[in-house]
Amino acid sequence: MFTLNVRGMLTRKVLIPVLALSLVAASVGVLAKRSMVGAAEAIPLPTFDIPAVSEAHKASALPNVIVVATGGTLAGAARNGDKTNFQSYSAGTYKMEDMVAQLPIHKTADVSTYQFGNKGSGGYTMKELYDLSLAVDAALELYDGAVVTTGTDTMEEIAYFLDLTVRSEKPVVVTGAMRPWDVIGTDGPANLYQAIKVAGSNKTKWFGTVLMLNDVIYAAREVTKSNSHRMDTFDAPMFGALGYVDDPAVRIYRAPARAAKAGKTEWASPFDLKKISKDSLPIVEIAYNYQEAGGGAIRGFVEDGAKGIVTAGTGAGGISSKMSAARTAAIRDKGVVFVSTTRTGSGTIYDGGSGNTIGGDNLNAQHARVLLLLSLAFTNDVPTIRNWFTTFGTQDVEISVDANTFLSTSIEEPAVEAPVAEEPVVTEPTPEVSEEPAATETAAPIESEIPALEPVASP
Repeated sequence: MFTLNVRGMLTRKVLIPVLALSLVAASVGVLAKRSMVGAAEAIPLPTFDIPAVSEAHKASALPNVIVVATGGTLAGAARNGDKTNFQSYSAGTYKMEDMVAQLPIHKTADVSTYQFGNKGSGGYTMKELYDLSLAVDAALELYDGAVVTTGTDTMEEIAYFLDLTVRSEKPVVVTGAMRPWDVIGTDGPANLYQAIKVAGSNKTKWFGTVLMLNDVIYAAREVTKSNSHRMDTFDAPMFGALGYVDDPAVRIYRAPARAAKAGKTEWASPFDLKKISKDSLPIVEIAYNYQEAGGGAIRGFVEDGAKGIVTAGTGAGGISSKMSAARTAAIRDKGVVFVSTTRTGSGTIYDGGSGNTIGGDNLNAQHARVLLLLSLAFTNDVPTIRNWFTTFGTQDVEISVDANTFLSTSIEEPAVEAPVAEEPVVTEPTPEVSEEPAATETAAPIESEIPALEPVASP
């Protein structure tokens, strides 16, 4: 009996751990299987009914350009039929197919259209811009270049979103209008025609997204709307235009730093939208600083779930003491990532190199928000986000002319710095003793060859 009890106890001692280990192993197996299934699950991506290139256009020698339309003032119709009122109109009224049909037959490109949407630029959500970017990439699988029409109010943000996310190297040209399509003096038809010309020229290939209005071409990263009404509203403070459209020529006088990486893997941005769901796009807001600004805006944004906040500071990015306190609390309690920019309209905010506050370089607040939003959609690692801001987001060009001349841009991932060599000891050179004195030591002073003037007696 005693032997049986001992055996039973020994059996239980052995079996219980074995069963426990078996359960753990089974659980791990299930979790691993779920992880593998999750990893294998494809992210649901939208599909687009992009029109095929027609047989006639395939046979033509001209480039094939597609216009991806989203509405805006360009597609606006004057209210009450008043063709003289530039400010009272319904944005996003006309279809792009009909608008292109009203243009003269294009001399430099064969044109097709795709109606993505038809409303004002400010009415689009970030999730819709996710779809728009994928639609542009889908169109560029078939076409040589794309024109994207949008409203001008948030055109710079839409253009920069496309610049950061479109994977194709082919030309993407954003355009619109300051006056609706059917009023007198409208700029819409000319802007549309000229944007098609830029896309068809192929001169902005590898540039990323550019913006063209009023015959002026700008880099999406640098451009901003500077006036509420004027047709020459777009400008690029500190940088200026990339080029101009002078009939019949498209002239490019400088290239963005990104173009220096043409054909290389470093050219592509870190933000491949096919790798994330549109639902992963986080809330990112902008807090504006002013005299004795309170911290309520930052606290409210955090309460609403903001993962990132851009501050538009005074001068070189300064914010008030109350805003600063709210920022500190948001970082400490919620891990919110901040980007510092200036409200002045131009100027550089340098990065401190650590912490949850990143310098926005010379991005304005609205551009910095787009970059921060995309960054947070791909990672929560602040050093990685900082690296994206200081490399791809900055895009400065460095040139060194020496025995090993090289050209590099900040789009490139920073290389690991080599150990700094000790500075050589500098000693004053000892003049060599020459057997013959130097000419300067023996030469007599040079007398002036100008004769002295005789004094002239006063009359």
